[in-house]
Amino acid sequence: MNEIRRVDYQVGPLLEQDLLLTPLGQFQCWLQEAATAGIEEPNAMAVATVDAAGQPHVRTILCKEVTAQGFVFFTNYTSDKAKQIAQNPQVGLCFHWQPQHRQVRVTGIAARLPQEESDAYFASRPRDAQLGAWSSPQSSVIPDREYLRAHLADATARFAHDVPRPDSWGGYVIRVRTIEFWQGQPSRLHDRLRMTARGEVSLDDPDGWRRERLAP
Repeated sequence: MNEIRRVDYQVGPLLEQDLLLTPLGQFQCWLQEAATAGIEEPNAMAVATVDAAGQPHVRTILCKEVTAQGFVFFTNYTSDKAKQIAQNPQVGLCFHWQPQHRQVRVTGIAARLPQEESDAYFASRPRDAQLGAWSSPQSSVIPDREYLRAHLADATARFAHDVPRPDSWGGYVIRVRTIEFWQGQPSRLHDRLRMTARGEVSLDDPDGWRRERLAP
């Protein structure tokens, strides 16, 4: 294996007094700073789920919104991750912004969004993306790309105007149990500040979270 260069992080520390009052405020601050720094798709996150055999699965998808209720994403309800969530709704998320030597790790419980919220988001998508949702049986084995092209042509012909949301497509919200803010530091003495929910609380509740520093 070729030598991999190690980076000695030379950035300011993340101190307890610097952490904003709420997880929502702190995450939104870091997300905005990542966007301002020009990071492409700073809302990209790794999502970890577990199947019935206890095998973890990880993939990167886009977080579409972060609210007081949690982290929101959309997918096909027949996909592997949706099936795994149905069996075990406990999930993990990870955002990684390497140019700023930052990472945010989340654990929480996934729940489907109400249908009207999925309808509203689907209606806001570009037409091509809407047709794509009808064209792909996500995670299923298919013979070739021509299979997808044929399904796309069929969907295009069926929906000459408005494209309705498929029943098999919609959103999830991850209700957060823990959220950890990681800031790289010199000598690998990284800063890790974790916020743990005190019961069923929102991300914008300043009194609902216990704060702890973790060893790197």
